[in-house]
Amino acid sequence: MQTTYKFRLYPTKEQEQKLLWTLNKCRYVYNFLLSELENQKIIDKAQLQEMITDLKRIEPELQKVHSKALQYENYRLFSNLRALSQLKKNGKKVGRLRFKGKQWFKTFTYNQSGFAIMQNQTRYDKLWLSKIGEIPFIMHRDVEGKIKHITIKHYPSGKWYASIIAETNNEIPKTENKGKVGIDLGTINYAYDSNGNHFDNPKHLDKSLKKLRKEQRRLSIKKKGSSNRQKQKIRVARIHEKIANQRNDFLHKLSHYYASNYGYMAVENLNIKGMVRNRYLAKSIMDASWSRFIQMLCYKAERAGCTVVKVEPRGTTQKCSNCGQEVHKELWNRIHKCSCGLEIDRDYNSAMNILKRALESLPLERRESTPVEIEPLLSVEQVWSEKQEAPCDSWE
Repeated sequence: MQTTYKFRLYPTKEQEQKLLWTLNKCRYVYNFLLSELENQKIIDKAQLQEMITDLKRIEPELQKVHSKALQYENYRLFSNLRALSQLKKNGKKVGRLRFKGKQWFKTFTYNQSGFAIMQNQTRYDKLWLSKIGEIPFIMHRDVEGKIKHITIKHYPSGKWYASIIAETNNEIPKTENKGKVGIDLGTINYAYDSNGNHFDNPKHLDKSLKKLRKEQRRLSIKKKGSSNRQKQKIRVARIHEKIANQRNDFLHKLSHYYASNYGYMAVENLNIKGMVRNRYLAKSIMDASWSRFIQMLCYKAERAGCTVVKVEPRGTTQKCSNCGQEVHKELWNRIHKCSCGLEIDRDYNSAMNILKRALESLPLERRESTPVEIEPLLSVEQVWSEKQEAPCDSWE
């Protein structure tokens, strides 16, 4: 099982120049390998790997970059090719791989060797990278397991982060007799579950939108290529980064809550791409980041030995969870009111339908679920007091 630990780096100005230089050289090698791949009809991964050695003889400067970091660019290239091929198989219209410009190449990786973590008694620990040096960082949590590789990423805000991927031999725990829950995702209530708990949508983008627009207007009038424009770009990037961090913090805590308290979770298999075609809801849907939440929920559930089931979303809102009758509701109508006497929040009704639909796929002996009772709702503060799992962001 692999776990990603993300730490912010605090390089000196000299170290930052080395990091930027290394990043640029890795980008150069990636583009060179892609060029060789396009110019020759038959070439495999091993041949490209040999070309890196030949290239280092022609350009001695590349010897100042750790060899594993350069070799990883060959792996990255073929990984991108496999992803492109898979998209084509899935019927997506895709073109060819593009050469990477400076704005599109933000990471380099030390694979297997060339790194070490040195913990100190002072405020800062040190991350040693071959050919670069000892970079200060704050190790706010211990890294468990064997470190497989470390990816260094440069964010548009100017900050540097290290994503440390470690592998452990921990066995997946046996699922205890935890409860079952259906979760309905929305834009007003971010999540409403079949136990009656609901969580408001924090709308992080809306809260920062006024400031973001102001800074973007300032950016638009700056002269291209000027130092003032570059400074303003960093200000805008920092606002975007803050919004992303707030969103990820919320999603990590919410997904951790469900993965810790339930053994069987049901969610809708949403077609996000189709939903964002609605221009009135597109911004709210993208800000909610439902796909990211489900992704977090799935990997945390896997670690905890739990199960996440995706069900067909069609009809979960209109169907009565009590009698099964279709009750048409417009989007503005927030109450489900059925002739059978059931009158509850529409999202609550949907969550119970989601759970019922998921349980139908289980064997009869596993379908038992405690009756839904409306209890005092769990507050957001109670959930947020749970121990938060560190982000496990993708490092590409």
